[in-house]
Amino acid sequence: MQILKTHYHPEIYSLENKSIFTRLATRSITLQGASILLMYTERYEDYSLPGGGLDLVEDKTAGMIRELREETGAQNIKNIKPFGAYEEYRPWYKPDYDIQYMISYCYTCDISSELGKSNLESYEVKNGMKAIWVNIHEAIAHNKRTMATSEKKGMSIERETFLLKRIAEQLV
Repeated sequence: MQILKTHYHPEIYSLENKSIFTRLATRSITLQGASILLMYTERYEDYSLPGGGLDLVEDKTAGMIRELREETGAQNIKNIKPFGAYEEYRPWYKPDYDIQYMISYCYTCDISSELGKSNLESYEVKNGMKAIWVNIHEAIAHNKRTMATSEKKGMSIERETFLLKRIAEQLV
């Protein structure tokens, strides 16, 4: 899969002599015209693509389908195609590693327009996450405002906004 971008967190100056934890993740891109299915997170005031970490030895496509169903209640997922991957290096918050290296594998897909019941994890519920169809350009503008003005923004908003811009350029 093509690498769309490799991002280094501002606190990462070098990978030399650092212990690195690798995390594989997937992200789903589902469009209906200029509307895209995203997760809105109240805590961080941002929009993100549905997705998350792969289980150990889980197939990427199977993991993408699992995450999309869990987070959005998506049904009849089909026409799955690779879009690209986003690599990032960020500080790791546990003492066993210095850096987290995460690869987000992004796939486009089609789903039924009606969403079923989501099955969010407890921290996702606490963070106020919800699936929402939103105009992609409005989501990009919203995330840009959050990056410029919010003290609550999370570390993933740069990745998500980059991906949304790329999706808008290439697919909308």
